[in-house]
Amino acid sequence: MATRPKTRKLAPLLTVAGYLRPYGWRVAGASAALLLTAGATLSLGRGIQILIDRGLTGGTVEDLRFAVLVMLAISAVIAVGTFTRFYLVSWLGERVSADLRKAVFDNVVHLHPGFFEANRAGEIMSRLTTDTTLLQTIIGSSLSMALRSGLTLTGALVLMFLTNLKLSLIIVASVPLVLLPIIIFGRRVRRLSTASQDSIANVGSYAGEIIQNIKVVQSYNRENFESEAFTGEVEQAFAIARRRIRQRSLLIGGAIILLFSGMAVMLWAGGSDVIAGNMSGGELAAFGFYAIMVGSGFATLSEVWSEVQRAAGAAERLLELSGEQSAVTDGSGQVQAKAGEPASMTLKDLVFHYPSRPDNPALDGFTLEAAAGRSLALVGPSGAGKSTVFELLQRFYDPDSGSIMLDGRDIRELSLQALRSQIALVPQQPALFTGSVRYNIAYGKPAASDNEIEAAARRAQAHDFITQLPNGYDSDLGDRGVRLSGGQRQRIALARAILRDPRLLLLDEATSALDAESEHQVQQALRELMRGRTSIIIAHRLSTILHADTIAVVDGGKVIATGTHAELLASNPLYARLASLQFREMDVASPPARTA
Repeated sequence: MATRPKTRKLAPLLTVAGYLRPYGWRVAGASAALLLTAGATLSLGRGIQILIDRGLTGGTVEDLRFAVLVMLAISAVIAVGTFTRFYLVSWLGERVSADLRKAVFDNVVHLHPGFFEANRAGEIMSRLTTDTTLLQTIIGSSLSMALRSGLTLTGALVLMFLTNLKLSLIIVASVPLVLLPIIIFGRRVRRLSTASQDSIANVGSYAGEIIQNIKVVQSYNRENFESEAFTGEVEQAFAIARRRIRQRSLLIGGAIILLFSGMAVMLWAGGSDVIAGNMSGGELAAFGFYAIMVGSGFATLSEVWSEVQRAAGAAERLLELSGEQSAVTDGSGQVQAKAGEPASMTLKDLVFHYPSRPDNPALDGFTLEAAAGRSLALVGPSGAGKSTVFELLQRFYDPDSGSIMLDGRDIRELSLQALRSQIALVPQQPALFTGSVRYNIAYGKPAASDNEIEAAARRAQAHDFITQLPNGYDSDLGDRGVRLSGGQRQRIALARAILRDPRLLLLDEATSALDAESEHQVQQALRELMRGRTSIIIAHRLSTILHADTIAVVDGGKVIATGTHAELLASNPLYARLASLQFREMDVASPPARTA
């Protein structure tokens, strides 16, 4: 994410306000209700004056009845207006918050994986939840309070001057004293609010990481250490929040004290005029009411201002996410291919550095061809660049230089959807989602029928254990498939790839998590799936790729040799060493035949 400027302004809130545009009539209704309640509230001052001067001091019972009815009518108007305003404004707050969450998530889910190398998932989740909730509060509550206070404050000032000029000047003289703490403490609150939001995001990110790896934490007896470390994160967040609260409290308290001190002076001067007969008690009561409205309006605005500062920081953080651009630009071309027609892939002179490791090339002059309908295995030591090839084939990243051709066409010219619809990946560590077995198998083909899903599961040797689950294909797998064994998760992932029926199959040692019997069964299914289909296999165990059409030896981001198992065994020292380490006492030149 872009580095935030040190000085924040309210411009992000104006951008967020654009999300109100589709709901113009509700905004208009809330505005009308706001004006109605503000006007009715201001008229209470006149009602108080009538009640005192005509109903309580020298008036008749009819005058009192009239004054009370006026007050009731004004109260009824305020009640109806407040109900309408509160409902519409709260609805707008929830609606804009939901729209903003969707906009941010829609953008995040399309960002290239390199973005998530530099930004933790916990921080992103904090922005989607905490920051949007803060904005919902601002739009659905605080903003309405600020507008209402602004209107009543302005109206009360006007009516004050119309009621008594001298007393009004006393109140106005105290305004600069009120603005001073708002300006001074407001800046501090804004900086601390942003730091507080960032610290809360860090807390959530840290907790999420520990919970996701709780078995590792417990197996290494690190519970106490992690508890202490988390306590440190929490206490740091609390310390920042405490400083923010102190500054905000000083802001509110200072504004109230200064303004009501001015009001005390006003009441003394006004009381003297009433005693001297220069104004009526009703006029002083009305003026006091207007003065209280001015004071409460300033107090509300000073309180809301600090919330606005926090909201500006939250809006900026969210807009950073919604405006983040993927480093992988989407092409516009489509793939025109008959169903089941195998694809050909050509990788030429690829040079690639991961964004997080700009000085260490993952691929350096990598050239290789995967012939249509043939199997290609990639072998080599850890860090040689095998997994990077899979990343580039799916355009999770683009190479710094060189090209990748699908059926003779540069994949950067194709739309990401058109490219990826031709590919299915079975990773070494399968990714399963919270949901049913059926949902996970059909993840790459949501419209698949029950018969198609079951057929894919049978070919992946998964049907038998699925039917033994409590609810069969409708059984919930839990978070990341936690209710299945490693081998079972692998077979679900394989069924997902089989159902997709891809032109290009990517296998990252797809049988590594299986026991010997299951591996043999799945290998049979894989051979059936790979027949007549272009397949690229990352091999960690050479025994799984002895029958590949071509084996490419990768080291240091380069292809250093290609050939069959026998050819490489005789000609490539690295491959021979890997084979000797894995086969050990077996005759590496004559590997055991595998039963059909």
